[in-house]
Amino acid sequence: MKGKRYKAEQVVVMLREAEIQLAKGLDIAEVCRNLGISEQSYYRWRKEYGGLKLDQAKKMKGLEKENARLKKIVADLILDNSILKEAAEGNF
Repeated sequence: MKGKRYKAEQVVVMLREAEIQLAKGLDIAEVCRNLGISEQSYYRWRKEYGGLKLDQAKKMKGLEKENARLKKIVADLILDNSILKEAAEGNF
């Protein structure tokens, strides 16, 4: 079953809401039920976005996308380089 995807900003807002509810004395299961998420998602989000503010979370996601794009470019260049080396060895 495919679940809903939340943006980084939405996750940070939900984590703050969870903190408020936890401070009121609710337990984790109730808080997650109120937010409509699983406990596993809560703990994963808390680990990833724990002390971030909205703008920091947005910036982090942007940097992760840029990093993935750059890794793909490097992999393509390495492949091109190895192909050119093999072709050059065969010509001499």
